[in-house]
Amino acid sequence: MAGLLIHSARRIAADANDAPTDDDDGWVLIRNGFVVATGTGSDWAPAVSAGDETVDARAIAGPGAILTPGLVDIHNHGGGGHSYDESAEGIAVAVATHARHGVTRVVLSLVSASVDTLVAQVDRIAALRQQIPGIVGVHLEGPFLDQAHKGAHNPAALIAPAPVALARLLASGIIRHITIAPELTGGIDAVRQISKAGIAPAIGHTAVDAETFQRAVDAGATLLTHTFNAMPPLHHRLVGPIGVAIDDSRVTLEIIADGHHVDPRIVAMLFRAAPGRVALVSDAMAAAASPDGAYRLGDIDIDVDVDVGGGVAHVQGTDVIAGSTLTLDRAVRNAVRYGIPLPAAVAAATLIPASAIGCETLGRLTPGSHGDAVIWTSGLVPMAVWRDGALVSGATSEESE
Repeated sequence: MAGLLIHSARRIAADANDAPTDDDDGWVLIRNGFVVATGTGSDWAPAVSAGDETVDARAIAGPGAILTPGLVDIHNHGGGGHSYDESAEGIAVAVATHARHGVTRVVLSLVSASVDTLVAQVDRIAALRQQIPGIVGVHLEGPFLDQAHKGAHNPAALIAPAPVALARLLASGIIRHITIAPELTGGIDAVRQISKAGIAPAIGHTAVDAETFQRAVDAGATLLTHTFNAMPPLHHRLVGPIGVAIDDSRVTLEIIADGHHVDPRIVAMLFRAAPGRVALVSDAMAAAASPDGAYRLGDIDIDVDVDVGGGVAHVQGTDVIAGSTLTLDRAVRNAVRYGIPLPAAVAAATLIPASAIGCETLGRLTPGSHGDAVIWTSGLVPMAVWRDGALVSGATSEESE
C-alpha cells in the first residue's frame, strides 16, 4: 500500500516518552494507516518508496506551516446542526463537521436520559462505529449527577447509580468514560465498578467535597469533567474537587477554553498549576459550526430547549450555559492566545485527552501510532486533515513520487 510523507513543517507532537516536542522542518511517514518514521530536514528522501504520496506542508499552508497529530475530542455532543443521539446520518454529519476542524478522533458524549434510552443510544453508536470512522467510543455525561449542579441536564433524568443499571450501560464495550457525582448514594462503589470495567470514571456535575473526591480518586476516578463548571469552586480553605485534582497527579482536568465557560486567566492558571494534565475539550453541542438559533439538547423523550446567540448556548429562558459552540481547533488557538506555549496547547488537544481514555496510539506522531495528522497555517487554521493516512478534509497539492 502506498505511503504518505508529509514534510517541511514545524512538527509539534510528542517524543517516545510522551514529552512535548517542537521540531523545525519536521516530517512524518505513514504506511498502512500508522506512523512508521519521523525526522527533520531532508533526510526523508531515502524513506520514500515508489508510489508514495509526498506532501510539502508549505504548499498547503504557506510559510511557517505546522504539523501536529490529529486532535482528540473526548467531550463532544455534536456539531453541524446534529447531536449524537440522532440518526446515523446526523451522527456522520457531526463527526465530519469536527473533522474539518482537525478532530480525527471523537468520543461521542450523550446527555442524561433514562437508562433504557441511553442503552439504546449506546448500542446504536456501537453498531455505527465501523461505518463512521473517527468514533473512539462514548462518554455518558449522566444520568448519575447532582440535581443542584445539573447545568443543562433535565432533572427528571437524574438518578443515583445502581449496580444493575450501571452494568447495563457498561455492557456495550464502547464506553470510554462516565461522568458521575460520587457523593450520591452508591457513588464511590459506582466509581469502582466503572474503573474495574476498564472505563475512566469522570467526576462532574457534583457537590462533592475534597474528602469524598479524594476517596473517588482512590477508588479509580481519573478525570474531572469540564473543570470549574458545575462543581464547588476552588476556595482557599475549602479546596473542593478542583484543589484535589490539581494536587493529585492521577487526575486529568478537562477545560472548555471558549472564553465563556471559564475566564481566560483561569485557563492559563490551570495549565501552570497542572502541567501535562489539562485536556482541552469542546463540550460542543449541535450548534457548533452552525448558525445561531433554537436547538434541542438530549433525546426527544427527555429534552431541553436551547437558544444560541452570539455563539453562546443557554437553556431557553435562563442564563444556564448549555454546552458550547466551540471547535477544538479554536480551543487550541484560544489557549495560545491566553499565553499557553503552542506545544502545551497541542498536547492538551491530542496526547493528553487520548491518554486519559487509554488510547495510547492516538494523539501522537511516533512510530506505531495511528497516522492521524493535521497541517495548519502559522495562524493555527487547519488546512488538511488525515485519519489513518487517508485525507478526510482539505486538499493536497504535491504529486505522488
